This record gives sequence, C-alpha cells and structure tokens, in this order.
Amino acid sequence: MKEFSYVITDPEGIHARPAGLLVKEANKFASSVTIKKGSKTADAKRIFGVMGLIAKKDETIQIIADGTDESEAISALEAFVKENL
Repeated sequence: MKEFSYVITDPEGIHARPAGLLVKEANKFASSVTIKKGSKTADAKRIFGVMGLIAKKDETIQIIADGTDESEAISALEAFVKENL
C-alpha cells in the first residue's frame, strides 16, 4: 500500500471537471485507489464518491493505492493532483 497527502490549492476545490479527470486517471490502474478526507473515504474510480467528499480549497486529502501497480498509480495520481487541484 502506497499513499500521499495533498492540500488542495484550486479555489473551487474538487469540482466536477477535475473530479471526472481524476476518476479517469485512477481507472488506468488495476490497484484499488481510495481518497480520504478527514473521516470520509471514497473510491477514486467512482465520480459520485469523489464529489461526495466535498473537498474544498486548503483541505487535505490522502490518496491511497493498494495493488499490483500501486507505485505507478501513486506517482501518476500525485502528479495529476499537483497539476489539477
């Protein structure tokens, strides 16, 4: 299992467009990918789960990958959130 934390810098937080792109990126990997904000967790491969976190600017999220390609998934997702969130 690999994970990283990220503080959201987008003024709008995780809204529909970046959430959809994040789901698309997460679905490229066989590993399970979970997003956690506080006590809430969501499957990063499901748009309603990601949107349901209601993650806003300056809040911290953790992204956790667990599976055969977890290292590649974490690297790609970390790069993605730094560019888009």
